[in-house]
Amino acid sequence: MHSENILGGILIAISQAASAVQAGACVDLFAITNEYTDLTSLKVLSVESGGSLFLYSNTDESTLPQDIYKMLKRPYAFGCVLRLRTSPEIKIADSYGHFFPDPQYMHVQHINCCDLFASYTYDFEFEKDSQFSRKSRPPILQIAFKYTMIVHHGDASDDASNSGSRSKFSVQRRLRVRTIQYNTTANIWDLYDFVDPDVVLTILVHQVILASLSDVVEARLWLHDWLAIFIAQYNKAYKNVRPADSVVSHIDVDFSNCSQLQPLARLVFAFLVSPLLQVQDEHIHPDYQTYLQCLFSALEPASLRQAICPTLSSYSSLDTEAEVHQSLSRSVFTSERPIFLLDAYTDLLVYYLPTASPSIPFPPPRDCLLRSTVDRLKQERALTPRLAFIHGARDDTTTFEKYLIEDRGLDGTQLDGSTGFRSFLEEVRSRVAEFGI
Repeated sequence: MHSENILGGILIAISQAASAVQAGACVDLFAITNEYTDLTSLKVLSVESGGSLFLYSNTDESTLPQDIYKMLKRPYAFGCVLRLRTSPEIKIADSYGHFFPDPQYMHVQHINCCDLFASYTYDFEFEKDSQFSRKSRPPILQIAFKYTMIVHHGDASDDASNSGSRSKFSVQRRLRVRTIQYNTTANIWDLYDFVDPDVVLTILVHQVILASLSDVVEARLWLHDWLAIFIAQYNKAYKNVRPADSVVSHIDVDFSNCSQLQPLARLVFAFLVSPLLQVQDEHIHPDYQTYLQCLFSALEPASLRQAICPTLSSYSSLDTEAEVHQSLSRSVFTSERPIFLLDAYTDLLVYYLPTASPSIPFPPPRDCLLRSTVDRLKQERALTPRLAFIHGARDDTTTFEKYLIEDRGLDGTQLDGSTGFRSFLEEVRSRVAEFGI
């Protein structure tokens, strides 16, 4: 009976989403609750109408007022139509984002409302041959975007000084067309050198989210195998392992020959241990996983990477940033630097080591570099991140430690005495060996 109720709710939401699209309405959903709300059914209404879904656990720590203020302040485009065309050698395999596909024309998407943070992802594949012809023209991609803007005429300062005067606005329908020509290469190493790991992660996230709607376990296995196959192909390209070589340790899982690929394994691991892909974890609310689906599917690549694999920076003083750490593990507790800033997109954590000098002000004052960095990140972000100051000598450090993902197993549990990320790489290395590279 419960599954029938869920199905009925989803069908109703799909019908409402179609009506919203036809009416030109964009629906943003704000949920402030710890109770089960069935956001799985409701999300269709916001996603397909071009809106967003927001989830806040309580009113005390909610950033809802700041988020609404940001939303109302920034400019929007309305009644948008997005179309992509390609040269004959390639075709669009899939498209992802908060839009509604045109019922008649392929690769035409309707977006009722979008802002400068909106992001849409396309996956391409070869149309026929496995490579471009040497004599053919370079592949071309054309993007056409038609939209309506409300344009303000005049200087904003004039309106501020003459508050009694009526502001002048007009509605403009615009069309932007961009044609991009790409270079081709017959050298696989050139491709590796120009890979953007954030974009690769973005496409993987969209594909895995779609697969997880049917089976989370299968989606996790697919992602694990994808990385193993990619590493196997990389080792073949660089001839790191001879066909008759049975020494598993010779398999390069760190992409040591290509700096552009080096973050990839860590990003895949971070995605696997994220709450979105945890299976039957009683500590993870199902509505929170739905919220993450909507958030991850709307973020542009750099922000998505931040949300999945946080950035950890250390400070030798409140006004001196020391370095950005590649590793997210408890090794930071042995650092000589006393202060850390962890940026997880939705959370900003300032952490003082227990050994930090008592002379260092806590929390950091407004006029220091660390605090100005925090304020800048809060201002630049589409969503207002939650800010927390944690002192290791007297505060609960659980919130900070949960982001030290490299000390976790693939099931998200904290590991003692071992590094989860390195164990994961060893599993991948064994998996690559099974493929018989």
